[in-house]
Amino acid sequence: MSKFISFIEDHYELTGAGYYLAVAILLLVIFIAASFISKRQNTKEMTAKGLTFAGVAVALAFITSYVKYELPMGGSVTLFSMFFVCLVGYTFGIRIGLSAAFAYSILQFIQTGGKYFLTPFQTCCDYFFAFTALGIVGFWYGKKKGLITGYVVAALVRGLFHTLGGYIFWMDYMPESFPKSLAAVYPIVYNYSYILIEMAITLIIINIPAVKGAIEKVIASVSDNKNNTEPSAQA
Repeated sequence: MSKFISFIEDHYELTGAGYYLAVAILLLVIFIAASFISKRQNTKEMTAKGLTFAGVAVALAFITSYVKYELPMGGSVTLFSMFFVCLVGYTFGIRIGLSAAFAYSILQFIQTGGKYFLTPFQTCCDYFFAFTALGIVGFWYGKKKGLITGYVVAALVRGLFHTLGGYIFWMDYMPESFPKSLAAVYPIVYNYSYILIEMAITLIIINIPAVKGAIEKVIASVSDNKNNTEPSAQA
């Protein structure tokens, strides 16, 4: 019928181009909503120092993502890479947080060279949706305990997208050694295993007093958020 929708037997399906269009529309809606929320958060435009901070944070996330323990079918425990992305959202709000996270999702896709590409929608679940979800820490912009709460929620939502892709596309790759009686929860177990391990390690590290204090000083030095003038409000 068109290059976006095709009729197969007795039903309609999106073509490859249709998937990309649907994803583009969804991302556009997300960023429009994020811009609206950003105005309600009363965030200011990013300064040159803030832009540098965001760029360095994403770069650090990308570099530390190479220091990892990788699972056979994708997914890995990295050296705090999720945290660096989340830090941008907490410091500057939802709009900039999602933008930085989306940029990071592109880097993640480039990093693997499309190694785990099956379909456009699967690619979005495993890369663009999953890693962009780290930007939702911006919803906790400036809130007390917001960095930790936002990080936990963002990591769990990232896992949700990986799990969705697992149920739709990766069930045939379930190893023979996995108990058949637990097959229904395989994508959950697989994807949250590495995410929860990294999350737990990160939370332990960033709550060490010296590390916590350093993070608070870095945030206060680049953020316009009034709450950031009170270091005790960061953790």
